[in-house]
Amino acid sequence: MARRLDGLHDEPRPGKPRSITDEDVERVIVKTLEETPSDATHWSTRSMAQAVGMNQTAVSRIWRAFGLKPHVAESFKLSPDPQFIDKVRDIVGLYLNPPDAAVVLCVDEKSQIQALDRKAPILPLMPGVPQRRTHDYKRNGITNLYAALDVASGNVIANVTARHRAEDFIRFLNLVNRNVPDHLDVHLIVDNSSTHKTPAVLRWLVRHPCFTMHFTPTCSSWLNLVERWFAELTNKWLRRGTHRSVKELARGH
Repeated sequence: MARRLDGLHDEPRPGKPRSITDEDVERVIVKTLEETPSDATHWSTRSMAQAVGMNQTAVSRIWRAFGLKPHVAESFKLSPDPQFIDKVRDIVGLYLNPPDAAVVLCVDEKSQIQALDRKAPILPLMPGVPQRRTHDYKRNGITNLYAALDVASGNVIANVTARHRAEDFIRFLNLVNRNVPDHLDVHLIVDNSSTHKTPAVLRWLVRHPCFTMHFTPTCSSWLNLVERWFAELTNKWLRRGTHRSVKELARGH
């Protein structure tokens, strides 16, 4: 009460005083951000500790406190599409405010899906022992999966094809047309694959004026929500799956 606000601060504590000062911490941070070691592309806790005269644990603690991870590098890609902004606004607008009396479908194909089988039986999961499989595998053919994700309902229209051609895409469009009520317009979000722009596809669109294609910008497939569904399919079924034939793989889908 006598010291008012200053009295809220801790009293000096017993024990060994700090051996690493604020200036030492600043020196580590500045060196991490602005310099690189002479014999490597990035700092490690050991190389930094040697450079600043500290121990490895102290450097590691400072990096964790300030969220520094010199060993981690991420990549990004910029779209060279001159109409990038307009296309993003168009597609995001379909997601957030779809037209009345219309259905928005995210369409794409997952090509070259391999039917892989291991060369020895898979050893099952046991307490303390993970599931084990041989590192080598046997290829039993490939297939292609066309999918159309309904943004509103989450339902997927899918079809497996042996090849990846414009005529296969047209057959898939006919499948979509049969599954969508006649009174609804159809807005398709697709990427810039050449099979989506062939003269045969354009003629099909002329014969079906209720269909409208919206192309994602170049190098921007992340805008197509069906890619997220493909990721779930890969993680839950394909990556650890074993299939003795393409037919078995297709039945699983």
